[in-house]
Amino acid sequence: MATISFKPKKVTKKIISELSSRASDVVMNRFGLTPDGERKTLEEIGKKYSITRERVRQIEDAALNFIKKSSVYRAEQAIFDELKQVMRKLGSIVAEHELLPYLSKDKTTQNHIHFFLTLGDAFRKHREDDHFHIRYSVNDEMAEKVHESLKKLYTSLDDEDLVPETEMIKKFLDHTKELSEEYRDAEMVKRWLSMSKKVAKNPLGEWGKATSPNIRTRGVKDYAYLVMRKHGTPLHFKEVADSIGKTFHKKIHYATCHNELIKDDRFVLVGRGMYALAEWGYKRGTAREVIVDILKSEGSLEKDTIIQKVNKERYFKKNTILVNLANTKYFKKNKNGLYSAV
Repeated sequence: MATISFKPKKVTKKIISELSSRASDVVMNRFGLTPDGERKTLEEIGKKYSITRERVRQIEDAALNFIKKSSVYRAEQAIFDELKQVMRKLGSIVAEHELLPYLSKDKTTQNHIHFFLTLGDAFRKHREDDHFHIRYSVNDEMAEKVHESLKKLYTSLDDEDLVPETEMIKKFLDHTKELSEEYRDAEMVKRWLSMSKKVAKNPLGEWGKATSPNIRTRGVKDYAYLVMRKHGTPLHFKEVADSIGKTFHKKIHYATCHNELIKDDRFVLVGRGMYALAEWGYKRGTAREVIVDILKSEGSLEKDTIIQKVNKERYFKKNTILVNLANTKYFKKNKNGLYSAV
């Protein structure tokens, strides 16, 4: 969090001091500059004064214009310059939800800073849209570069991509090679990434498309996928539930976890209660079906090779595989000891 040299509430008191009582009240309530810090709507203020929403808006606009022309406002330009320097340090374009908490943890103080950002000519507010959250900039050229790079980054991602944060930062910088060295900073890039509504980070710190279930986790199955992917090898459903609890601090019943994994095609039951991810290449089906698929794909094989290959795809006991191979209805053994599917 940044340390600012001025006291926002005192500055606000000075620059609204020459407003009429009603204009001052409208501004204070619209920006949440009151002790409770609540921002009032045009309609709420209109009811208080028995005037229309549009009239409240006119009073607000006139009050802000009056402040900008006042001598008390001009006397406080140092605080606007200081805020501008803070924003330059943060990357010249910053999401509102990053900037305000960076300057103060206090909600009411944040409202005062938001008020200054609205007043200051150096600050450009970019409204929320389909791609981005509300953000402020102090450099139009930099803002355009960052916007374009974030859009390119989004289009370069596949729907199911999960990208480690360090790699995501590198991907972003690859789209902005003309940036000067002062802007090629990891923390700065993470702040820029947070402006996007199209890309986001999951609880494990991996990035991807915000619409992906791997990013916006919505239930046991999504949590299970992330912990299993991180683990890298098959897990018993009880281990999956325990891992979800440790990683995401969510209590999951074993039976619930088991039932959710069974229903999702991302997971394969590879043994007694053991699950793997389908993307790892594990096959569904009985021991016989797995053996048949292997023999049809690779031709005749000796017993030990079959056992080895089956165990790469499923967790079966050795005897289970041998019992199936002994079934002459499905398998035959030649004089060289090689098995093939009937």
